[in-house]
Amino acid sequence: MRRTGKTRWGLVSIVAILALAGTGAGWKAAAALPDMRNPPDAKAPDHAAVASADPQVPSAGPMAIDPAAFSPGACVAFPPTAGNRDLTVFLDAGHGGIDPGAVGTTESGQTIYEADETLPVELDAMAILRSDGFRVVVSRTGATSVARLSSADVSDGELTIQGAHDDVAARDVCANLAGANVLVGIYFDAGISPYNAGSVTGYDGNREFSADNLELATLVQTDVLAAMNAQGWGIPDEGVLPDGDLGSATSSAAESYGHLLLLGPAEAGYFTTPSQMPGALIEPLFITDPFEGTIAESTTGQHVIATGLAQAIEQYFAGPARGAASATSGA
Repeated sequence: MRRTGKTRWGLVSIVAILALAGTGAGWKAAAALPDMRNPPDAKAPDHAAVASADPQVPSAGPMAIDPAAFSPGACVAFPPTAGNRDLTVFLDAGHGGIDPGAVGTTESGQTIYEADETLPVELDAMAILRSDGFRVVVSRTGATSVARLSSADVSDGELTIQGAHDDVAARDVCANLAGANVLVGIYFDAGISPYNAGSVTGYDGNREFSADNLELATLVQTDVLAAMNAQGWGIPDEGVLPDGDLGSATSSAAESYGHLLLLGPAEAGYFTTPSQMPGALIEPLFITDPFEGTIAESTTGQHVIATGLAQAIEQYFAGPARGAASATSGA
């Protein structure tokens, strides 16, 4: 996802910017992140075990949903590991495969890609939710697209406009086939300046469940931001916004549509498989800001974001009335 965000410090002189860039002193020295890649107290989930799991294993383990319709390792359902709430959560790790998403950098100068950072957050949040009794369906378990791409979807090794459309639409199809009760998209932001920073969550206000969308998005934004800032990171709050204010249109048809495909309604001749459950999409950090990019790349940062996401989803279902209603309609 690409969206111009707010700056962390407001007006900064070009002299100061050049000085920081030239010295490599970091973008936020007061809150530097030494050893973020391998912090001593990091609780890293076993992502390798998840990625290597056989999606054809019966219901006691992970199971691919309609494997013929999706890329290998995409659209996989994982049962709860403790208890069973009879509720299904769909988590989408944005981009993937030949679509790297936004390109960012860390304070050490390492180039990072959005698709590589969304996946561990998704898998970590999945593990937490499973341990709390949720069935979790993920859009992807590895570095793949979600849709089975056709020749029309790829040109010169990159997704075409149609390919990008099809790959996002496939995530909605997966969530619908899974009978998910909620959908949460996990993406990162990018800005035109390394000083664009902050967390934002989007929702669609033009769905029959728009009130639920807003409630879920508010919880996601609040809980993820609180989890990050409990670490002393000082991430700005860019709020909860209608999905039309997020993303960047890649065609005149997309611009006319005016929604994020992951969250938006059907539109004749453009989009026929919208999600059928409340949803939200969070961009918790700007990976083009080296400070926030360092957090996004770190095991600690990914785990903190995942913990906030899981807490928000648990709070969303905390009410007995919603839990009972959701269990009736879910898979």
